[in-house]
Amino acid sequence: MSSPKEIVLNAWKIFSSRDAERIAALFTDDAEWIAPKGNATAVALDHTDHMVGPHQIARFIAQEMHKMFSNIDIAFRGVYADGDVVIVEERMRATLAGGKPYENDYCFVFTVAGDRIRQVREYMDTRKGWRMVFEQEA
Repeated sequence: MSSPKEIVLNAWKIFSSRDAERIAALFTDDAEWIAPKGNATAVALDHTDHMVGPHQIARFIAQEMHKMFSNIDIAFRGVYADGDVVIVEERMRATLAGGKPYENDYCFVFTVAGDRIRQVREYMDTRKGWRMVFEQEA
């Protein structure tokens, strides 16, 4: 059996495949992905900030987020594990649908149950994200 850290690192590889079935298989049946309320991505896509179930999570990762972001580049800053909890610090760079650049730092707290992910709590600079997504350049 893989360690929680290995499970999470492998998940990031599978996320980039955009294969919804493979992504859904990473999560428990009762999995949750919780992001800050009112974050720019959820608002711009008219999407929930609290996804429940492997298929809703997989559909967002495989399809819906790509309506807003292209040329996605993820750089890990750190990956830390303690028991069944894995913390991933990363910087995401991308191009927004309108062509503007996007760059923000994220922290994800994964809770692993057995060999699958049970919960993800996502944190980011919501103000910076809002400015990049919604504010016009001067």
